[in-house]
Amino acid sequence: MRITLLGTGTSQGVPVVGCTCDVCLSADSRDKRLRTSAFVEVGNEKFLIDAGPDLRLQLLSNNITEITAVLVTHEHKDHLAGLDDVRPINFRMRHTMPIYGLPRVLAVVKKDYDYAFKTVKYPGVPDLAVVPVYDEPFYIHDIKIEPIHVKHLTLPILGYRIGNFAYITDASFISEKEMQKLQNLDLLVLNALRIREHYSHFNLAQALAVIGTLKPKRAVLTHISHEMGKYADVSEQLPENVSLGFDKMTIEIP
Repeated sequence: MRITLLGTGTSQGVPVVGCTCDVCLSADSRDKRLRTSAFVEVGNEKFLIDAGPDLRLQLLSNNITEITAVLVTHEHKDHLAGLDDVRPINFRMRHTMPIYGLPRVLAVVKKDYDYAFKTVKYPGVPDLAVVPVYDEPFYIHDIKIEPIHVKHLTLPILGYRIGNFAYITDASFISEKEMQKLQNLDLLVLNALRIREHYSHFNLAQALAVIGTLKPKRAVLTHISHEMGKYADVSEQLPENVSLGFDKMTIEIP
């Protein structure tokens, strides 16, 4: 399995217009983050997790030409606003793109991209199909995907486990029941917005506490604000099995 972090930033990410902090002015490419998204390759299947407003650039810069399905964590625009840009993938693969997510989130997809769901469609619109996700694991072809239900403040959102890899972003709370679904991971990608506490996202200490409880072989932090600090400085403070994510980071696991 290969996981590529297409983006590891936030809408408060870097560079921020007019900001003169060390992170925004950093020459280190690892401090330049597009909105959070990931690409997971399992055998012949290729899954996109979230489709934010930077998706077109992410697909082009990572030479992604095929997507089996899109897994959506929640409906906020930094995770959904680029969905129209799967259209060239439709054309290339000649198949309808299934969009998986909570029923509430899929209702937003159908509202925001209503032109893709009309009975009589305008030529060239994206070809999308919505597939609701509930509590139980589901299969896309022969790949098992387990939804992980977490809270983004009070908003129920999804993470996903595929094999021994799990991806969670924008979380501020994970119940004990859902934590049980995250045991024995080779890789956990988890959000950590900044050093200071935040009302709707894990900060660094909270993310490290979750990682310390779950004990994955490796953990990578994502959804990182410029307030986290510079990649090189923060990396020196992290446990040996934890690293800050950066755009285009690729990880291979068995």
